[in-house]
Amino acid sequence: MDTVNILGFAGSLRQGSYNKALLRAAGELLPPGASIEIFNIEGIPPFNQDLEASPPQRVKEFKSRIRASSAVLIATPEYNFSMPGVLKNALDWASRPHGDSAWPGKPLAIMSASTGMLGGSRAQYHLRQTLLFLDVRAVTKPEVFVTFAGQKFDETGRLTDGATRAVVADLLKALVNLASGAVR
Repeated sequence: MDTVNILGFAGSLRQGSYNKALLRAAGELLPPGASIEIFNIEGIPPFNQDLEASPPQRVKEFKSRIRASSAVLIATPEYNFSMPGVLKNALDWASRPHGDSAWPGKPLAIMSASTGMLGGSRAQYHLRQTLLFLDVRAVTKPEVFVTFAGQKFDETGRLTDGATRAVVADLLKALVNLASGAVR
């Protein structure tokens, strides 16, 4: 089997983001035959349809990395019962212009971390609505909602909670299986 190259990115720009830490944890929990590259969406400007035919360099780089990957992993916080604007903005840029979307058919998984008791679930459900239109091949189970994230990461940002590490590992296995065409 060829290596499954996963492109991971967080829907947060915050330096100490739990979702960025969750992506780093994913790098530690990959199944054999998988690798991950983490992309920072910082610097992607607000979407402007006037520029979509000749997008900014950061957008070109993002779309190129999506296309070159075998699969995508998104870690997102929840802002105001939904996904962050910077995440939606990045998704929009990568889907434009019409006919040049980087998304169709791309295997993709979602996880989220939040300091609250719902673990970013509402953000994930809104994100899934958008991804449905983008025509990705989304992993549906397991769902990874890291609740009370401040208790599950240490002061260096390392995911220390064993049950959470196990479910993230399961999500990664499901994503690799989807990307490699394996039957679960």
